[in-house]
Amino acid sequence: MHLPTPTPDAATGWVREHLGDLCRDEPVASGAFRGGQTAADAALAALDLTGYARRRNEVLPVSRRGATRLSPWIRHGLIDLPTAWDAAADAPARDRTKFRDELCWQEYARHLYARLGTRTRSALRAAPARARAGWDEPWPAEMACVDACLTELHTDGWLVNQTRMWMSSQWTVRAGHEWAGGESEFFAHLLDGSRAANRLGWQWTVGAGTGKPYGFSRWQVRKRAPQLCRDCALSDACPIEQWPDDPPSRPAPERDPRLRSDPDPEATGGPSAPVGDGDPEAVWLTAESLGDADPALDAHPDLPAVFVFDEPLLRRLRLSGKRLVFLAETLADLGERRAVRVHRGRVPDELDGTDVAVTHAPVPGFATRSAAVRPVRVHPWPWLHRPHAGPVTSFTAWRKRLGRRT
Repeated sequence: MHLPTPTPDAATGWVREHLGDLCRDEPVASGAFRGGQTAADAALAALDLTGYARRRNEVLPVSRRGATRLSPWIRHGLIDLPTAWDAAADAPARDRTKFRDELCWQEYARHLYARLGTRTRSALRAAPARARAGWDEPWPAEMACVDACLTELHTDGWLVNQTRMWMSSQWTVRAGHEWAGGESEFFAHLLDGSRAANRLGWQWTVGAGTGKPYGFSRWQVRKRAPQLCRDCALSDACPIEQWPDDPPSRPAPERDPRLRSDPDPEATGGPSAPVGDGDPEAVWLTAESLGDADPALDAHPDLPAVFVFDEPLLRRLRLSGKRLVFLAETLADLGERRAVRVHRGRVPDELDGTDVAVTHAPVPGFATRSAAVRPVRVHPWPWLHRPHAGPVTSFTAWRKRLGRRT
């Protein structure tokens, strides 16, 4: 189904009219972020990493936060990781190092997901640390710390890394619920939600990726957001006053041998140079790479861009309307500079009969859809580091095999 291209001042209404039945809630724009290259460029131009290493984990007051808030644009390729890396060149040394460490963590998540794909839906290295006695509600709204996080998640579609850890630990380590359900809740609302980074974060926090769970308690809230404890109705009877009990031992999962080595790292990383010799009629954009610097867009500046809202996928995921509004804002912004065609339906059906160029995306869904679409030209993904054949058992083990990037 061909849809009209959204316009910058009407993206929310456009989603309500054309995609509203695919959303889990009423489509509204994020209270803090706008989609599009224009917004991404402005955020990157304003980047100031001074104090980042010291303040990146601060929660409240908001004025003390050191988080860069670039992640929604990074997730959708409006700022690629090499560009973000270079933007830190003039930052103070300690802050530059910590920021680039976080970019490497994002790259690690992408390498892990590109190699293992849907295997990341289950525990990778250890059984998740679940509490002995489960809570009926894993995120009780009467806890001021939880309520504040939920409000920000549902209003802005974003959380600082510290509160993501609080909420994921609360869900499983403290409340005893299966981690995959909480991960899906995050994925539905986070503008930067990707299965790669989101799953890795949850696996790390609940101990499924490391065997060492992160224990959430009142101590962390008092340190990072003390006013939440002062104003909480449960201040005198805090259910997380003490450190969580050590969870009972559980059988470790069978480890995937691909955690130790990749039999085909070139396939994992995708082409290192453009492949295909056909003449494309359009550039197929995916949600992984929507920026003006997308390699396929950049290589074919005179061709229209085409984006398909994957109806079967979106009907299954039931994402928050904020996520779809962010995508619509991005397409509307791109439409100010070049022709953009928007469709809704099955991707192969909507692109049937069109010779397209595309940028390789390191996610399982791209492989299946690309096989059906059969692009005539596939451009390389802009890796910060190309995948290697060595271990991805941990961030440290993975990073030891990387080349040096300055």
